[in-house]
Amino acid sequence: MSFLVSAHELARLLGAGGTRVLDVQFALGGPPSIELYAAGHIPGAPHLPLEPALAGPAGERGRHPLPDPEVLQEHLRRCGVDDDSSIVVYDQQTSLAAGRAWWILRWAGLTDVRVLDGGLAAWVAAGFPVASASPAPMATDLADATQGLGGAEGRGTVTVRPGSLPVLELADVPRVAADGILVDVRAPERYRGEVEPIDPVAGHIPGAVNLPMGLMQHGDGTFRSPDEIRGLAAEAGIDGSTMVATSCGSGVTASQMVLALATAGLDATPYIGSWSEWITDPERPVATVTG
Repeated sequence: MSFLVSAHELARLLGAGGTRVLDVQFALGGPPSIELYAAGHIPGAPHLPLEPALAGPAGERGRHPLPDPEVLQEHLRRCGVDDDSSIVVYDQQTSLAAGRAWWILRWAGLTDVRVLDGGLAAWVAAGFPVASASPAPMATDLADATQGLGGAEGRGTVTVRPGSLPVLELADVPRVAADGILVDVRAPERYRGEVEPIDPVAGHIPGAVNLPMGLMQHGDGTFRSPDEIRGLAAEAGIDGSTMVATSCGSGVTASQMVLALATAGLDATPYIGSWSEWITDPERPVATVTG
């Protein structure tokens, strides 16, 4: 099964019934995700917020650590998700948040999860309809968290099973950097430590190699072909013969890269804590590139 679906494929799936579409639009530092949803979404798709459904509170485990399984489960049930649901997730265009959702839902035990290639922009470009809704009031507790978001008819019955996919833990990062391939997927200038627009320390984890996520997609946010992705991965030494882990700023783009590699048949494990967790201890080494 391909992990990606086109807009036309999704329209056919929706016409046949049995597919649950989840809106996971998100903009780092931008408007609240519910406002993106309100401005436009695929008709019938409920909104699943990255925060707090797909990531826990920021702290020592990074800016977007693994979510609380009970919180994730409640959000998914309110979106009408069952254990055997066929799910397609999408965001605005680049599958940044959708890649995180794809990985988290599979980590939670769901097995049939795909991503709309090119996101809502591809859906609109294909001429399919878009719905809008007024933003829901900000949730004051979990019981209110997804009220008024629209889409799902009835509660789902999914049981979240955390750990259904492996995740790279902090203690194992140096080993993978030394004996496997730890891929830093941030922009080259952030990897080199020349700039750092988000986190308080610039640089990268010693031993990590740079493979920017931006290389894996076309300008319209769709993924490159499997052959193109395999070629780019090979330049970073990724050929399927050794363990690969991905890292970024906070584990969101790292998950997106796992998706990109998976479309080309290459396995990788995300380091969800990523750079924002690594730098919480000033004793951990930091590497930069000079000259």
